[in-house]
Amino acid sequence: MAFAAWLGQTPRVDPEQLTTELEAELMRELGRCFDRINWEHFREKLKKPVLVLSESTHLLGQWLRTTRTLELQRTLVLGRPWPDVMAVLEHEMAHQFVDEVMHVRDETAHGETFRKVCADRGIDARANGAPVPREDIPGEKSLERIRKLLALAGSANQHEAEAAMKKAHELMLRHNIEQLPVTHEFEVRHLGEPRRRSKTIEAEVVGLLSELFFVEVIAIPVYLPKTATRGRVYEVTGTFANVEMASHVHAFLLATAERLWQVNRNDARVRSGRDWISYQTGVIRGFRDKLLAERVELRGVGLVWVGDKRLEEFYRRRNPRIITRRRTLRVGGAHHAGREAGRTVVLHKPVANGSSGGGPKLLRG
Repeated sequence: MAFAAWLGQTPRVDPEQLTTELEAELMRELGRCFDRINWEHFREKLKKPVLVLSESTHLLGQWLRTTRTLELQRTLVLGRPWPDVMAVLEHEMAHQFVDEVMHVRDETAHGETFRKVCADRGIDARANGAPVPREDIPGEKSLERIRKLLALAGSANQHEAEAAMKKAHELMLRHNIEQLPVTHEFEVRHLGEPRRRSKTIEAEVVGLLSELFFVEVIAIPVYLPKTATRGRVYEVTGTFANVEMASHVHAFLLATAERLWQVNRNDARVRSGRDWISYQTGVIRGFRDKLLAERVELRGVGLVWVGDKRLEEFYRRRNPRIITRRRTLRVGGAHHAGREAGRTVVLHKPVANGSSGGGPKLLRG
C-alpha cells in the first residue's frame, strides 16, 4: 500500500525541501528519537547535542565534538526509509558516547572501543555500509538450493509440489541446525509499508515467521517527514539466508491469504464480507498447522530446532525494552474454513536474489 493511501493525498514535496512547519516538526521528532535512543541504549548518559540537517553530499551523518553538533544528511532524512535514518542516528550517537562519556580519543573513529559500544547495543558499526558480495555470504549456497526446491513446489502435480516443499523445509531446518556452532553477522530488514495500526493478518504472518523461520520480528515506530505523521513497520532480524527467506514468506502468505479469500468467500461458513479477517487469519494458522506437523516428522530423523541463543541475545541488545501485546480473535465458521484452506497451501516460487525490503544500510562516521 502506498503512503498516500493511508495518509490521504498530500502535495508533492521536493526531496530537498520542506515547509517551515514541517521542518520544525521534523527536528522535534529527531529530538524525541534522540531521547528515546539515549534512554534505551545509553542509560541517558548523553547530553543532547545540536541536531542539524546537513547539505553534505558524501556524509550521511557526523558527530562534531567542537560544536557539539550531530549532523544528519538532509537527503538521507527526506529520501530514505525512516529505519535507515534511525540507523545513522544511532551510529552517530555511539560516536558521541565514545567521545563525551568514555573520553576515548586516541583510537580511529571506528576503532575497537566504538565497535564494542555498537556490538553491546545492536547498533550497526559499519563505516561505509558496502554490501557483502553475494558469494561471500554464509548460507547463500543453501538458499540457492532452497530456491530451486521452491520453484519445483510450484508444480501443477500436487504430489511433486508437496514433496518439494517438505524437502525445502527439511533443508532450511538442517541448514540452521548445522550452522548453530558458526558465528554469524545478523542482518536487519524492514517489511511492509508504514501503517498507523498493524493489520491482524500481517501480525499473524510475522508471528509465524518468528516461530518457524529462524528470525526475530518486532514492530518499530517510523516517522514520515513530508507529512509529519507516524506509523509502524516490522523489523526482521536473522542471518542473510533466513531474512531473505522470511521476506519471501511474508509476501507469499499475504498474497495467498487474499487470493484464497477471493476464491472462497462464497463458502457457506462465510456470513459476510466482514469475515475476511477471520478467514485470512485462519489461512495463516492452517499453514502453521501444516509446518508444525512437518516439524514433528523431521524430529523422527533427528532434526530438532532448539533456537539460536546468539540471535536472541543480539535481538535483545537491539531491543532492550520490549513490550508484548496479546491479540484476541473471534473463531467461527469463516476461521475454520480459512484454516482448512491454509493446510493445503504449498510454499513455492523462487526467492528473488537481493533484498526485497530495500537496499543495504549506508553508514558513514
